[in-house]
Amino acid sequence: MDQGSGAGTGEYPPERHLAITYAPPARRAALAALFALDDVLAAVLRTTRDPMVGQMRLTWWHDALTALDHAPPPAQPVLRQLARDVLPLGVTGAALAGIVEGWEELLAADPIPDAALLAFARGRGGLFVAGGVGAGDPLAAAGAGWALADLAAHARDPVLAARARALAAPLLDAAVAVRWSRPNRAFGALAHLARLPDASAPRRVGRALWHRLTGL
Repeated sequence: MDQGSGAGTGEYPPERHLAITYAPPARRAALAALFALDDVLAAVLRTTRDPMVGQMRLTWWHDALTALDHAPPPAQPVLRQLARDVLPLGVTGAALAGIVEGWEELLAADPIPDAALLAFARGRGGLFVAGGVGAGDPLAAAGAGWALADLAAHARDPVLAARARALAAPLLDAAVAVRWSRPNRAFGALAHLARLPDASAPRRVGRALWHRLTGL
């Protein structure tokens, strides 16, 4: 599946580690768990050639996440991490299953229509909403824009990458047009970095640090 993300190796990009440190200490484990879920879902698409097999694997994750609302997690590290660190924040397993539904959109017909890409962005971007604090920051726009920008960065198809970047642009512009509250600056920083895919490492780090200090 050429549209799979580059995530899925179990090693987060350094900027994700940096962003996690921006979160309140009590929520850092939850963010790490959410990114671990994103990582494993990305790996499903990256390592599966047959869309039907990919759908079956994603359906397993969807059902397993939904089951967290009424049963203890099975012996699966990511599910246990989510049950321990995310569900106590008031996030439901059903809400986490919505992230899976986003990834399922990438199994759409080739080429993937814009409507499916936007549905993917909303679903995968739910990671930001699940990990965020309150409703005062543009978490949904930031999450959707980040999801598309990350897809563009890792897609093997240059046409798909260009379309994803174009769809991400207005979402990210909206996300960075406001001052973010301190508890959610981990996500604001990722939105800012998603707008600078070709910038030098010092510029990217500097932009993230400025956001951490100011919320802008």
